[in-house]
Amino acid sequence: MGGFFRFSERGTNLRTEVIAGLTTFMTMAYIIFVNPSILGTEGTGLSIQGVFFATCVAAAAASIAMGAIANYPVALASGLGLNAVVAFTLILGLQLPWQTAMAAVIVEGLLITLLVVTNLREAVLTAIPLSLKFAIAVGIGLFIAFVGLKNAGIVVANPVTYLALGNFTQSPVLLATFGLVLTLVLVARGLRGSIVIGILLTGVVGMIFGIVPLPNGIVSLAFDTSTIGGGVLALPDVLQLSLAPVIFALFMTDFFDTMGTIIAVGQEGKLLDEEGKPPQAKRILLVDSLAAVGGGATGASSVTSYIESGSGVAEGGRTGMTSVVVGLLFLLALPFSPLISVIGGAVPIPGPQGAPDIMVSPVTAPALVVVGFLMMTAVRFIPWEEADEAIPAFLTILTLPLTFNISYGIGFGFISYVLIKLARGKPGEVHPLLYGTAVLFTIAFIVPA
Repeated sequence: MGGFFRFSERGTNLRTEVIAGLTTFMTMAYIIFVNPSILGTEGTGLSIQGVFFATCVAAAAASIAMGAIANYPVALASGLGLNAVVAFTLILGLQLPWQTAMAAVIVEGLLITLLVVTNLREAVLTAIPLSLKFAIAVGIGLFIAFVGLKNAGIVVANPVTYLALGNFTQSPVLLATFGLVLTLVLVARGLRGSIVIGILLTGVVGMIFGIVPLPNGIVSLAFDTSTIGGGVLALPDVLQLSLAPVIFALFMTDFFDTMGTIIAVGQEGKLLDEEGKPPQAKRILLVDSLAAVGGGATGASSVTSYIESGSGVAEGGRTGMTSVVVGLLFLLALPFSPLISVIGGAVPIPGPQGAPDIMVSPVTAPALVVVGFLMMTAVRFIPWEEADEAIPAFLTILTLPLTFNISYGIGFGFISYVLIKLARGKPGEVHPLLYGTAVLFTIAFIVPA
């Protein structure tokens, strides 16, 4: 094993790699609870238990493949932001069947795979300006945080002001507020695994006070495989021009998030060469792109590399053994579906001013707000002193959460970037691919009207 993973060459050993894998798993295990909560939102047609099974299986397969094939200490799981696109934009927004939405994820993964195989990823990287890459990350962070506040009942709909503060006399809202404060305190204190610890403690408190129902059991071997293969069967339905902008939005979010993650983790572990490239970069990108395909095929949404892998690298993880350990831990989580279905489930609260009841997820909603905060930190990299870079970034960040649509926010950013550069007489600073993308987004906005 040491020879296969090159322990001595990278200055590590089996014990260190196992500890690093445990650390990485603890920092990203929240996805086991959060992904079913997002994809299993009422109206999507996806069951919480089914998404839980798909999340664990897809993450395990991708993480083990990353370790065994690319020998890189990066773990993978369903991407936050990407799952929000699938749930709120494709399924609830465009009213696509969940099978068609997952088929869009498969197509997105195949497109990235094609770019990796043909070495065209550099061209795509060059096309998208850095300011917009950071703005998209920030906008998705705000979007996820907004979804968290909505799912907590802290923010509710209002017919006059559009949004209003929730009712803090309702016990589920109080539980979500407690969970948010608890998790933020744990994060502020730098505790590893703070998000998943916050979820578990909030769930326990909710059960003690009768806000969250007790699970029927802790362990069950009756796995829900209802999401497996649905996206594959729906592939013919997704091949339509109207879905091109959405598929592109998925593609771009996944592609650039991966590039940033593998470089950041490699830098933390001193694994990059003199040109700033990780070892066997093509293998790393290939595994990641095929993981997206696997995520769509299993119904787990797009599976991508996790920046939380840096926590394991900080503990000394330097090889793919770290990723293999994470994958095995995801498999060990499979029997706990009864507990996951309760923690990730929703409970009703009365709607404002006699409106219908609202379904809230008080246990997992705080985690979304905290993850949104972590993604928001990329805002410091945007050059705010340069108007032609800052204005498109601002519009992306503003419209992405307010339109409740990630692809619309990206579209506003791309179109405004092209228009402002043209207005300032700098057409040469816009990559040709960006012109074409801006035209596609313009058509996507006009066609519904």
